[in-house]
Amino acid sequence: MSKSAGFKNSIILKMVAIAFLVLVLLIPTTMIGGLISEREQRRDDAIQEVGDKWGGSQTLAGPILTIPYKKIVGVATEKGQPPKTVEEIHYAHFMPEKLAVKGKIDPQILRRGIYKIIVYNSQLQFSGQFLPPDFKNLNINDQDVIWSDAILSFGISDLRGIKENIKINWDKKVLNPNSGLSNLDLPGDNSYIQTGVNTKVFLSSTTTLGKVYPFSFDLNLNGNKELYFLPVGNETAVDLVSGWNNPSFDGAFLPDSREVNQNGFKAAWKVLQLNRSFSSSWTSESSNNLSNSAFGVKLLFPVDEYQKNMRSIKYAILVIALTFLIFFFIEVMNKIRIHPIQYILVGLALVLFFSLLLSLSEYLNFNLAYLLASAATILMITLYTKALFKNNKLSFLSAGFLILIYSFIFTILQLQDYSLLIGSIGLFAVLAAVMFISRKINWYEIGARDISDKK
Repeated sequence: MSKSAGFKNSIILKMVAIAFLVLVLLIPTTMIGGLISEREQRRDDAIQEVGDKWGGSQTLAGPILTIPYKKIVGVATEKGQPPKTVEEIHYAHFMPEKLAVKGKIDPQILRRGIYKIIVYNSQLQFSGQFLPPDFKNLNINDQDVIWSDAILSFGISDLRGIKENIKINWDKKVLNPNSGLSNLDLPGDNSYIQTGVNTKVFLSSTTTLGKVYPFSFDLNLNGNKELYFLPVGNETAVDLVSGWNNPSFDGAFLPDSREVNQNGFKAAWKVLQLNRSFSSSWTSESSNNLSNSAFGVKLLFPVDEYQKNMRSIKYAILVIALTFLIFFFIEVMNKIRIHPIQYILVGLALVLFFSLLLSLSEYLNFNLAYLLASAATILMITLYTKALFKNNKLSFLSAGFLILIYSFIFTILQLQDYSLLIGSIGLFAVLAAVMFISRKINWYEIGARDISDKK
């Protein structure tokens, strides 16, 4: 092989070496990604720990009217005795005809070390009415119903959040509920109504025309980040107001009306029986899964620094590759020799940026942390290239390219909905620029020039 061919091949080898270095630098980048996940998990553990003391995410289900009834399940015979029927106690569950909830959510920010946790206190007013239970639709005889053991239950996912005693106004009577729902034989797939409160209520065994059972009660409840409701009423209306200006309306139903501004939010839901996937009455023998119909609101922080850090590190290979590409063109077009070790040092500086960004964003606003981390990284690389290139113009040129790269990544991070579009357009523009700059480079001539220079 001629010396000319050897030098021509050296350019290809240099490009292969640079590509290999980019892949090698993905190893520490992946490690930093794992560090971000670890720090996020620590934050979540802190939220869980505070929630265990303050009150966790709350899902409210009810009230639900539960009435036991007798069911014949067989016949027992004993020698010398007449046959006896065997009865078991089963339960029938009834939803209210109307349910209205009005409430105010007062958010608070607590701190656990460096982590901020959003919690809330809610003042909720429940009201509505039940129609007389209709056992005919459930194929249950009225004489089998145990009217005296009727129970009104209300599901609360985390009872630790209750701050004041609950007094239920039922048909002009004031009732004091007890804790617990385990004795109501509610379906096992309804995890949202396995904890809560219940009280015995009076029901008439005879149906009076136009008779309804009105109810109302207030609930002072602490919670953590989320508040959900189950639409148990044939008509369920929920109206919430709060001073938190960054809500996320979530669940099976979105608000019919909402207003979000810098002072907080207002939201109103209206859910009809026809909108949900479960019936108004059922027995303990059947399944009536309520869980999939929960709706409500999440109180979010305006910026989740760990999500933004995780999004930013996904562009690490882009930052490293573009920076190395810039250095390669400077090396080729200005006949400057850059050793692979020097590429590695610059690459480690680029990787360290993401670690610096993570640590700063835990104490500062993410945008400010990004500005400081990128400025420090660009300054360090610029000072290094100044000594490497021994040419101020080339050093400032590389610094300008780095500023463009970090500005481009920052723009993508801000535009979540358009990040793919902007990223694709940006990469297309970079490729077009590379093709334009390199269009007149004679790569074979570079090899020949290197030979003559060496002679």
